[in-house]
Amino acid sequence: MAKAKLTEQEKLQQEKVEERVSAVEKFFNENKKIIWGTLGALVVIGLLILAWQRFIMEPKKAEAREQMFPAEAAFRAGNYEIALNGDGNALGFADIVKEYGSKAGKAVYMYEGICQYMTGNYEAALASLKKYNGKDPILAARALACQGDALVALEKYAEAVPYFEKAAARADDMFAATYLLKAGVTCEELGQDEKALGFYKKIKDQYPQSVEGYDIDKYITRIENKPAK
Repeated sequence: MAKAKLTEQEKLQQEKVEERVSAVEKFFNENKKIIWGTLGALVVIGLLILAWQRFIMEPKKAEAREQMFPAEAAFRAGNYEIALNGDGNALGFADIVKEYGSKAGKAVYMYEGICQYMTGNYEAALASLKKYNGKDPILAARALACQGDALVALEKYAEAVPYFEKAAARADDMFAATYLLKAGVTCEELGQDEKALGFYKKIKDQYPQSVEGYDIDKYITRIENKPAK
């Protein structure tokens, strides 16, 4: 009896499967033009994307990277004006950003921002540096710290401090102390001596072998010896 019921259940399942298959076949037969047309369109779109990537995007990226070389050389030499605006023959970072944008690589925004800062264009520096979103922790920290420097130059001290803090958190030991010192000095400018002292003591405790660490006692002593208000 149990075997008969099992067989009946199997028949019902088989019938349901056949019904589903029949429904799928019917749907395909009724809509095969649309289905094949859609698949064909997807194939064409995929081929167009591959062609665009290979014949337009990749050559443009290679061209952008080539244009970067003279500007990077000027940057390394400290010729920030030429690095930013070019020399009449080679493009500067500002022109490269306009011409190629991110095709030149994420670092182009950081280069442009630092050059803008070094040539006194602080608002422009902030705008460029905010576009940089590279993953390298050292470069990311430098971009954050440079935003802090630009804000300090604009006398927006309260806005600058968090950027130095973030930079110190992103940097490795070699640079973190520099950014912490900037944060401390900026806090002193704001009259926030206790907060500044915290940054200085962090340098002393965590980065004693850094350049800043060797000299940090004078900053700590200066605050601790201030007369109470």
